[in-house]
Amino acid sequence: MPIEIVCKIKFAEEDAKPKEKEAGDEQSLLGAAQGAAAPRDLATFASTSTLHGLGRACGRGPHGLRRTLWALALLTSLAAFLYQAAGLARGYLTRPHLVAMDPAAPAPAAGFPAVTLCNINRFRHSALSDADIFHLANLTGLPPKDRDGHRAAGLRYPEPDMVDILNRTGHQLADMLKSCNFSGHHCSASNFSVVYTRYGKCYTFNADPQSSLPSRAGGMGSGLEIMLDIQQEEYLPIWRETNETSFEAGIRVQIHSQEEPPYIHQLGFGVSPGFQTFVSCQEQRLTYLPQPWGNCRAESGLREPELQGYSAYSVSACRLRCEKEAVLQRCHCRMVHMPGNETICPPNIYIECADHTLDSLGGGSEGPCFCPTPCNLTRYGKEISMVRIPNRGSARYLARKYNRNETYIRENFLVLDVFFEALTSEAMEQRAAYGLSALLGDLGGQMGLFIGASILTLLEILDYIYEVSWDRLKRVWRRPKTPLRTSTGGISTLGLQELKEQSPCPSRGHVEGGGASGLLPNHHHPPGPRGGLFEDFAC
Repeated sequence: MPIEIVCKIKFAEEDAKPKEKEAGDEQSLLGAAQGAAAPRDLATFASTSTLHGLGRACGRGPHGLRRTLWALALLTSLAAFLYQAAGLARGYLTRPHLVAMDPAAPAPAAGFPAVTLCNINRFRHSALSDADIFHLANLTGLPPKDRDGHRAAGLRYPEPDMVDILNRTGHQLADMLKSCNFSGHHCSASNFSVVYTRYGKCYTFNADPQSSLPSRAGGMGSGLEIMLDIQQEEYLPIWRETNETSFEAGIRVQIHSQEEPPYIHQLGFGVSPGFQTFVSCQEQRLTYLPQPWGNCRAESGLREPELQGYSAYSVSACRLRCEKEAVLQRCHCRMVHMPGNETICPPNIYIECADHTLDSLGGGSEGPCFCPTPCNLTRYGKEISMVRIPNRGSARYLARKYNRNETYIRENFLVLDVFFEALTSEAMEQRAAYGLSALLGDLGGQMGLFIGASILTLLEILDYIYEVSWDRLKRVWRRPKTPLRTSTGGISTLGLQELKEQSPCPSRGHVEGGGASGLLPNHHHPPGPRGGLFEDFAC
């Protein structure tokens, strides 16, 4: 008699949920498994990379002599590229530059340059009073005018005013200037401005930058032509030598721009009496490079003056400022030709302060006074030639005209002719010989020649390194969790489908031994809906 065992198992309510949710859960788990795909290995990356030779050296395939040779070739090319790239980088870091010159650039709308002239003799002997000689004894080395000499205890002179002394005793342009012409038009001493230098009272033609006189043509007769009497009879006699003693006779001349103060004791040239001196000028516009290619000083763009007392920066203005600071530190005063509102040094220490100025200032970037060249500079190149004057016929004429003898004319008269060679300027510009664009171009050429790579190839390599690194970090941060079976009320929860798959029982309706046996009546499914909390089945 066959025996039928009836088993009744209680399952959790979750198994009674619709099968649509189970299918959705399976799809979500499948998608999560696909999203956590492992990164590409080196062989896969090498086979798809645009770096030449990498696929043959590191791609998939058997290891052999051919792959070894490809690896050696790749490493050799990479080393050659790195060597060339290092050389290019060193060349770029030296910041090389070159000078481009345009000798016939069109002249800008700038006018005639400023012309500063000084008589080499600082004081006129006839204009010195006893008080002046007394105060200027250390500067001139002159003895007193009277035989008894100056007795400091018995004589009291007023405090000296160096500006007043220079104005009174200096050579007056109205007495020296005998004729003046500019571009065919007559000019006079009123067209000159008074300026003080180390030579004392000097005069500048065309000094105002706001009303600069234009030059309408090039060549002789189109510039400034003046005749001067240097007045050698007014030169100081030499009784003893000082640092300010001069043995020359003539004038000192400097040609400069209106924005630049005269620095005539270093940048000027001499003009001798008895000669007509021709000075052919050419405007030169210089453009220098700032750091890191050069050492020029770029414009600040501020409205305030960059140097106190000067409207614009220049090397001459910077040097004068440095001299002033040195004198202020040593003597607590300034010299007449230095800008500022400080007290002017008295004559008795004037020469001492002047000597200290020359000794304390150094040149170059290592000295106490470093004055960089402005990045945009205008200067005037000069070609000087001269002829003797006067000839025999003109000597008699000039002697009669100015009521002098011929010897006086030959020893005191000179003619200075300053003009533009042509109405063109010479432009010289510093340029970077090897810039960033040239460096990138050379690096790209070397990279393509040796390893066949580009910027995008480098991005591919960086992307692969990021992919591998990020995957390893995620493995360290996220440790895998072992799945746990949950229990509800002490009853194990099993899925119905899992239980059916694992059950060795035959399907319902199969009768062991081939007999047609049926289930007991109480084990048939009720006619109601399936999938409740309980389900009966028979093994």
